This record gives sequence, structure tokens and C-alpha cells, in this order.
Amino acid sequence: MNTLITGASSGIGEALTIASARRGDRLFICGRDRERLEAVAERCRRLGAEVDAEVVDVADEAAMRRWIESCDDAAHLDRVFANAGVATGEESEANVRRTFAINVGGTVNTVMPAIARKAGHIILTASIAGYGPLKSCPSYSATKSCVKTWGLSLRGMLADKGIKVSVICPGFVRSRITDKNTCPMPFFMEAPAAAELILKRVDRNVGLIAFPWPMRFATWLLASLPFRLNELINRLLPKKA
Repeated sequence: MNTLITGASSGIGEALTIASARRGDRLFICGRDRERLEAVAERCRRLGAEVDAEVVDVADEAAMRRWIESCDDAAHLDRVFANAGVATGEESEANVRRTFAINVGGTVNTVMPAIARKAGHIILTASIAGYGPLKSCPSYSATKSCVKTWGLSLRGMLADKGIKVSVICPGFVRSRITDKNTCPMPFFMEAPAAAELILKRVDRNVGLIAFPWPMRFATWLLASLPFRLNELINRLLPKKA
């Protein structure tokens, strides 16, 4: 299995990379931090995996297209994980624009070349927060909602072309993002456990991989309520620093 993963230097991306290495996949990975990325790559090589690691900015359309095309030239891509993402922090204009550029723009920059190269299975990382709206993380919630809707729509559109699409909507999974959270994080999961769950469902071509189920149900219910009631409940939610 030839697998490409963005955002592979930490969190779910790192866990997916290591779990895929254990499965014997050939790996093409990218991240922003060279030291962390090389540490992940070296760990996978010790597991016997062949790994190509590149520092690439997913927000750079031309660089992403060149990288993905070169990876596909080396070995046709069976799976592409459009996983790279960031949290917003303070909702300053700079942070909001950065969140959209990476979470939405970076996903588009990964998925479009993968579609053009007819990758076997494209997997987009959204979030339980994508069921929003959530006052605690407006930009993050909005970008992940966009990724979720786009990915599920692509699944239907690309089915006749032989390209599978899945969308991951995890709850709180250990990462550099959750390490900075000050809000409550119910049903917290460690990244390796989340990665194993994700890969098992990707193997079965599950379209929407949302977990844990209590959080999925709670956020779905909140999003389904009349807006006035949704707004009232949102006011009661804890702030996220």
C-alpha cells in the first residue's frame, strides 16, 4: 500500500504514519517541522517501512502539486490522507486567515492533485467540531465543517470514477492542539488508539468516520436544534483559551 499523509509530524498524522508503517505501507509524508518529521520518519524506518519525508507548506498550492505528483510518479498512491490542520487560538484576523488557509486551502491543495492522479482512496480529516457552530472555536469549527461537507460530497461525485473518499471527524485526540487546551475534553483518546480505529474503518470504506459516538451524537443534536435554542446552549459552553 502506497500511502501519503500530510501533517505527519504530530498528533493523528504521526499516529497514522506509524500505524501504516507497521502494516508495511510505503510512506510519503510531509509536515512543517523538519526535526519532528524526521524523527517520525526514522521511527517508521526502524519498523521496516520505506519513507520519503518532505517539509512542505500545505498552503502552497504549487509546492503541494509538485510534491504529490512526484510521490505518485514514484509509486501510484493508494491512499492520500489530507490530514494537516491547525487550531486558531485567539480569533485575531491573522489567526483566522491562517486557520482557513491551512485547514481549508491546505486540504484543497492536497485533494485536487490526488483526484487528478486518480488516487485510490482520499481521506480528509475534519472534526467533531465541524458539526458546529461552536462559539468556543468559530474559525476551527467553520473550516472543519467545510472539510466535512466537501469530503462527503466528493464521495458521491467520485464514486463512479473509482476513487473512494472518507471523512474523519474525531473528538478530542492527543495532539499539540489538545496539549494547549484549557477547556474540558470529554472522551479523550490517545492518538495511537484513534489511528487504529481510523485505519480499520478506512479498510471498510466507511464514508464518515466520526468518534467517539457520544460526542458525535451530542454535536449532531446541537447542530440540529433550532438556532435560537442552539445559541442559548452555546452561551453555556465553556470558553476555550
